[in-house]
Amino acid sequence: MHKVTLNIAGKDLVLETGRIAKQANGSVFAQYAGSAVLATVCSTSESVEGMDYVPLTVDYNERYYAAGKIPGGFIKRESRPKDKEILVSRLIDRPMRPLFEKSFGREIQLIPTTLSTDQVNPQDILAIIASSAAVHISDIPFNGPVAGVRVCQIDGQLVVNPTFEQIEKSTLEIVVAGTKDGITMVEGGAKEVSEELMLEALDKAHAVIKEFCALQDKLREIAGKEKLPLTSPSYSLENADAIRSAAYPRLEKACFISGKHERREGIKTVKTDLAAQYAAQLEDEKQKKLFDGLFEDMQYQILRTSILNNGKRVDGRGLEDIRNIACEVDILQRTHGSALFTRGETQALCVTTLGTVFDEQIFDDIDGDKRENFMLHYNFPPYSVGEVGRTGTGRREIGHGQLALRSLKAMVPSKEEFPYTVRVVSEIMESNGSSSMASVCGGTLAMLNAGVPMKKPVAGIAMGLITEGDGSPGCKFAVLSDILGEEDHLGDMDFKVAGTQDGITGFQMDIKIAGVSHEIMKKSLEQAKRGRMHILSIMNQCVSKPAENISEFAPKIVSFRIDIDKIGALIGPGGKNVKALCEQYSVKINTEDDGTVTIFGKNSKDAENAKAAVMGIASDPEIDRIYNGTVKRIMDFGAFVEILPGKEGLVHISKLSRQRIAQVTDVLKEGQQIPVKLLEIDKQGRLNLSYIDAIEGNDSK
Repeated sequence: MHKVTLNIAGKDLVLETGRIAKQANGSVFAQYAGSAVLATVCSTSESVEGMDYVPLTVDYNERYYAAGKIPGGFIKRESRPKDKEILVSRLIDRPMRPLFEKSFGREIQLIPTTLSTDQVNPQDILAIIASSAAVHISDIPFNGPVAGVRVCQIDGQLVVNPTFEQIEKSTLEIVVAGTKDGITMVEGGAKEVSEELMLEALDKAHAVIKEFCALQDKLREIAGKEKLPLTSPSYSLENADAIRSAAYPRLEKACFISGKHERREGIKTVKTDLAAQYAAQLEDEKQKKLFDGLFEDMQYQILRTSILNNGKRVDGRGLEDIRNIACEVDILQRTHGSALFTRGETQALCVTTLGTVFDEQIFDDIDGDKRENFMLHYNFPPYSVGEVGRTGTGRREIGHGQLALRSLKAMVPSKEEFPYTVRVVSEIMESNGSSSMASVCGGTLAMLNAGVPMKKPVAGIAMGLITEGDGSPGCKFAVLSDILGEEDHLGDMDFKVAGTQDGITGFQMDIKIAGVSHEIMKKSLEQAKRGRMHILSIMNQCVSKPAENISEFAPKIVSFRIDIDKIGALIGPGGKNVKALCEQYSVKINTEDDGTVTIFGKNSKDAENAKAAVMGIASDPEIDRIYNGTVKRIMDFGAFVEILPGKEGLVHISKLSRQRIAQVTDVLKEGQQIPVKLLEIDKQGRLNLSYIDAIEGNDSK
């Protein structure tokens, strides 16, 4: 067994190998305080020559026993991955995937498992470090290590690896991953922080990442295996120079045709013509794969050269130009709020639905149970890119939806300010460029259209990067605003920034090169801010403030507080009282321990009537106050009248009229509504009432 240790924030980070899961290619058991993650990596035994991608699978999973819990529901076994597990898998996959060699040619499976959690320290950072360490010490070729770190701003100070409690109080939370040479991934959200603070947080994160990478290097020195060989192709493309000479000039024109599908067809035509010319050669599958690779390389070179040398992009825009934007609201008549956001060839139809507390999302996981009253779900159907494919929710949909949710969440009002559950669904109608940022813009418009009192509108933009070299300080580079799909695929960076006019609320970055310099990051953030302001200005022309009234089809909610000691009276024995109110007024009533009562009705009248009834139960009778009571029982000596729910008083026969009457029934009947005045509350708490007509001197008949 081999072990290395590093003290972080007063606690030891321990990486251990050689004791658990020894048959895997690599295995590391990582511990930090009361949390522990086991990461294992395996590869297939046979390599495939000429593979043009990295067949990597990352399956992060959490065991409920790690927190001393049994899974809720009918199935008491961990089953399909939860959204959180998928999101952490993506955090691990994204910084590591570019560091594997395609020429290794073997399937790689990485399985990080949380085995213990103290519910104080997040496990995702530990999982990133353990996963990288497992690959680093294994025999699988890897240009790592990588490490991850979480940085939060709390009370104006940047804190590294905060606890769950500290994260809740933070105004900035980012997860940063990278190598000792630079940052390669960022994921996070904030409450309108400045670009300068974001840069400061990234610099602080990288300093800690270097320490984590050094710890993994130390473990490899004492426990690392010899790396397996890469698979060098034993063949090359025949007639490569002739094919390049014939295709390159034509591709230079085709790559700059306006329109995504027109451009694709132009490139396809060139490729088809050359494939027909060399048809006999391309009957060999290996030659066909190299032929496809050559065309990919030529497009890569053409695009990058044009941008770096001429500042010209594939659709003719300049580096900072943003495609035409169109915003529409009230697209759908029966939904609570809807908007259509179109930016170039990217389009998102966003729909907002308002619900009640009973519609909140309930999370049952090892971090503890919690509820959320804001949800955003993202759908990416195959028709959005003009293709045939399966529909469903995959890792991409969950990841993009989480980014859009994080970007908007800080500007969604609290439950106290707006007692509705808010769900936004983004349906991607077209895609060529960032659809997650279109979801942020469309989501803002749809919520404002639904009457959600957002603190400020939020917009998002996707940035790209083209570098000459490795992105190191002093290299030639170009930052692109509002990137297309081709620029994302062939570029060096996918960098998404969302925020308001006053600061950043969402942030995501993936880099395909070794890292980016401070200079590049600074320019990217400044350019993204200018783009964000431009998009916000167009959105504000469409709608800049929430609708005055929510949809007539949305539930009506009334929220108020009563004394805590009145909650029991409201609920009643076995919930009898509150159930009766719900049935009487056709509403739902929710009570909380702090005395907050929320009433959900189909219309305002039912909700307000139910509120009056609740306030009656929660109120104490006041002497000299006039009540509209209901005659409950008639006796020989008077009538018992209910003035508040569950509170009755006696109107003596002598208080029914200024004149003498023979029988109570001469004046009243059961069920009758009458105005009464509370005269006194005797020592035994009994209520003595008087019929208001008798006080005013009118005869009651």
